[in-house]
Amino acid sequence: MTHAMLKGSNVPLEATTVRAVLRWTPGQGVPDVDASALLLGPDGRVRADEDFVFYNQPRHPSGKVWWLGKKRVSEGPTDTIQTDLAGVEPEVSQILLVASAEDVTFDRVPGLRILLYDAAVADAEPLAYFDVAPQTGQETALICGELYRRGEGWKFRALGEGYTNGLKGLATDYGITVDETDSPSPEISHPLPPEQPPAFPTQPAYGYPQPAPQPTYGYPQQQSGYGYPPPVSPPLDPDFRLPPQGPQFIRV
Repeated sequence: MTHAMLKGSNVPLEATTVRAVLRWTPGQGVPDVDASALLLGPDGRVRADEDFVFYNQPRHPSGKVWWLGKKRVSEGPTDTIQTDLAGVEPEVSQILLVASAEDVTFDRVPGLRILLYDAAVADAEPLAYFDVAPQTGQETALICGELYRRGEGWKFRALGEGYTNGLKGLATDYGITVDETDSPSPEISHPLPPEQPPAFPTQPAYGYPQPAPQPTYGYPQQQSGYGYPPPVSPPLDPDFRLPPQGPQFIRV
């Protein structure tokens, strides 16, 4: 039996592994929707950045929550998160199931629905579904629902809570360190040391001559030093005399 959920309602889950499928109606101007999951401890926050499962970090280190990726079915495009509820670490008390739209508001995403399936049963009817209606339409991220512990079992609650500052704002609220880049999609930050420019020697290597200076006004200069012999002056002519300097050079 498929449960049609209302906002705030919950349903017990007997399945040990569930697929949470986001589905929406395609069309002109409709953005792509991304599914993600946050694993929260008893304090309602993640224990580490690795508790955030999404397309840039598709598998939790425990191997019990993973992103399956996008598909296109007859009803529309989908994006999916799968969870092995029986194997989730006991320190995790709830798992948020999130939709985000790359900074595009959800008033442009018609027919958004989250469906829960028993992953162990092929081609089964959904266990439950919830039509997610944003409250204002200006949300860019939505907590569609949550998987949470109740005694020895698990339940699903329909939520539909929105954020206007996108997946970054939502993830930060729950303790995720988000890299502040120009990309519309968040990334777990792992800062790298800045690259240093390579150092180039400014002095010539020993034993190698410096480049010859350029000629001055078209006349080559003689080289000296760095292996070149010093310039040699021509011998003086003993009979050389300067021309007479006198009034013959003055025009009247």
